[in-house]
Amino acid sequence: MRFVETLKNIWTIEELRKRLTLTLLLVLVYRLGCYVVLPGISPDDLDALSKFTNASGLMQLLDMFSGGAFSQASIFALGIMPYITASIVIQLLGMVLPSFQKMQREGESGRQKLNQYTRYLTVLILLLQGPAYLINLKVQVAAAGNVINMGFWTMAYLTIILAAGSMFIMWLGERITDRGIGNGISFIILVGIIARLPMALFYEFTSRLPGAGGSEGGLIMFIVELILLFAVTIGAVMLVQGTRKVPVQYAKRIVGNKQYGGARQYIPLKVNAAGVMPIIFAQAIMFIPITLAGFGSSENSTGFFAAFSDINGFWYNFVYFVMIVAFTYFYTAITVRPTQMAEDMKRNNGFIPGVKPGKKTAEYLDAIMSRITLPGSIFLGIVAILPAFARFFGISQNFAQFFGGTSLLIMVGVVLDTLQQIESHLMMHHYDGLMKDGKIKGRTTGSAY
Repeated sequence: MRFVETLKNIWTIEELRKRLTLTLLLVLVYRLGCYVVLPGISPDDLDALSKFTNASGLMQLLDMFSGGAFSQASIFALGIMPYITASIVIQLLGMVLPSFQKMQREGESGRQKLNQYTRYLTVLILLLQGPAYLINLKVQVAAAGNVINMGFWTMAYLTIILAAGSMFIMWLGERITDRGIGNGISFIILVGIIARLPMALFYEFTSRLPGAGGSEGGLIMFIVELILLFAVTIGAVMLVQGTRKVPVQYAKRIVGNKQYGGARQYIPLKVNAAGVMPIIFAQAIMFIPITLAGFGSSENSTGFFAAFSDINGFWYNFVYFVMIVAFTYFYTAITVRPTQMAEDMKRNNGFIPGVKPGKKTAEYLDAIMSRITLPGSIFLGIVAILPAFARFFGISQNFAQFFGGTSLLIMVGVVLDTLQQIESHLMMHHYDGLMKDGKIKGRTTGSAY
């Protein structure tokens, strides 16, 4: 009854109703666009590309982020990944270039400039990835026995279509952020991931049936898989929401007849401040051996390339785990800045009880971040390699992706953020929140993805 009452309250608030309706309409436009095929591509060509995508871990990752548009040779085939790549590059430039650091400190005007640079860089990446995608499409279709005639001008206008498709997705994401439920780019990624879940779940269920080659206890195993997936999701929620609160005391100030400060507040330091970025970085590097091995004969792939081309192998997952731990520390170091936090507290007459302001405060915050980042990075690494364990125990490739890695963390993070947005509207209009006890905590810091 409480859930039904909450839905009624959501529909009662006019602004929230309009935002949710607009978000659903924009998502519908995005999903329809995922099935609009590029000019000159036949169903036989799509079948060849789909088989190649299912056989390649890298291509499955790209197809996941594009909501299946990659394997459909859609106008949205390049998806939102070029924008994510551009965003990461801009964030890294903000750490090494003084001009970008200055824009980061300029507030809203600086953020708009950085967003504009991100768009320009996204267009440049699209103009490079578009021809690469079309060449790959041509090669895979040729390997299946079909031929796609692509001259220079054909490839040029198809590249423009692909670039325009990705820029249109960016526009949809920005409209969801401004006029919809918020968190637009992340919400677009979430929709693309969830779109693959029903078919993966159905395929896993049918494969466990006795008549489909499964054992007599196949349905029991399917129920066990669902329970394990639920447990892993709960663990991911704890990873996303985990914080360590640092008390900050603000000194009293008297200006005229008014008194300011004197209240104790808390700084929430995230256990996983890096979000999913360490997994994305590690995946990008771990796919290099797979890509290089693809240029040679699979029979001649031995030693290093054989070990690091097997996504289910021990050495691949061990190195993958270690790199995630290392990248978690790296990305936390560039996103959480104890020195700047200490300066802000000192400027506002704040201090941590028992710790001297300034350098000692920065060292104290840095020590706390180092301690809480270690368990967070280890847990993040375990979540990242869980799909390999799922495949080891016979779970299908498509369904195993939802047991961990980027897809699970993005789903959990974006769902929590969306629920937090809805709850804030409910609380603002004096309705009960979505949760009976406490408030929903989203990703207050860290990556947007």
